[in-house]
Amino acid sequence: MTDRISLDPVSAAITECGLVAVLRAPTADGFSAVADVLVAAGVTALEVTLTSRGALEAISGLRRQLPDTVVVGAGTILTEEDAKAAVGAGATFLVSPVGGLGPQPVPYYPGAFSPTEVHAAHRAGAPLIKLFPAGGLGPGYLKDLRGPLPDVKIMPTGGIGLDDIAAWLSAGAVAVGVGGPLIGDAATGGSLTALAARARHAVDAVSYARS
Repeated sequence: MTDRISLDPVSAAITECGLVAVLRAPTADGFSAVADVLVAAGVTALEVTLTSRGALEAISGLRRQLPDTVVVGAGTILTEEDAKAAVGAGATFLVSPVGGLGPQPVPYYPGAFSPTEVHAAHRAGAPLIKLFPAGGLGPGYLKDLRGPLPDVKIMPTGGIGLDDIAAWLSAGAVAVGVGGPLIGDAATGGSLTALAARARHAVDAVSYARS
């Protein structure tokens, strides 16, 4: 497990949870109900993607709605303007599929794919690095990557199923980002009961990997 002493409180909370639920839908209208279900199941790190219509309003609403123990961030941050708007809405962390943004007032997790990109993000001071897209790489890639880069804190995201969570954490991930396989159709009118079951499955997978 990662050394949380060296992490800021938000990044430490994410690694403690081990899981970031990625909320992405055509519209953010359903995110409030989805968030309640996720938090009740023990998922305490939520990422609202800016590609969802109404994302900024949703971030503000979730910050008011949820306990202070839940961290709410913004995803798909591509520009400095995106970052400024998300922070203004109350995002407590920023996630990007790419790198390149400058210093931010909240923790910023850039995307990286190759060892060179991961190392560059680490040297630039990223507390966590989003390995993206991770699904096609597999946990073995992360295990190999951590051989020469043991101090880098990696959060694989993209193409990770619920049954993959434990393998990624066992390979050295400090947390994983999971979107569609976790959220399913719950944000667009699907079953919240089914979402609760998937969320419990994901939380159990984190516990299993760390036991």
